[in-house]
Amino acid sequence: MKKGIFIAVATISLSVISCKKSESGNKNVLKSDSSEVILADNGKVDSTVQYQTDVNGKKYIKTDYVYKATDGSLVKVVFNYEEKTMSVRSNNKTFILNKVESTGNETTYEKMDMKATVKGDSLILDQGNNIIQLVKTKI
Repeated sequence: MKKGIFIAVATISLSVISCKKSESGNKNVLKSDSSEVILADNGKVDSTVQYQTDVNGKKYIKTDYVYKATDGSLVKVVFNYEEKTMSVRSNNKTFILNKVESTGNETTYEKMDMKATVKGDSLILDQGNNIIQLVKTKI
C-alpha cells in the first residue's frame, strides 16, 4: 500500500514538474534574422530580391532565372545581389550590368550603352535603338 501511494505521488509530482512552462522558449526553434533584408536605394524593402536557401539552410542572394523574349528565344539572367550585378546570357554571349538604381519595385542596371529595367516578372533590355521585352518563365 505504501508503495502504491509512493508511486502515485512520484508520478503526479513528475508530471507537474515536466509540464512546467518555461519563459525562455524552445531553444531548437530557429529565429528569423531580419538583418538580411535588402533595402532599395530609397530605403524601402527591395521586392525584386528573392532569397534562395542551399541544402545546409544557408541563405544566399544570388539567383538565376530564364526569361523568354517576345520572339520565343530564351535568355538566362543571373542576379548577384551581393556584388550588385546582373548578367544576361544569350547566344553564347554574356553581358554583365551594374546596378544603378532601385525604387523597391523596380531596379535599373546599366553598362555602357545597355540598360536593363527589372519590374516584377518582366525585364526590359534597352541597347541603343533595340528594345527587348522579356518575361520570366517557369522552366
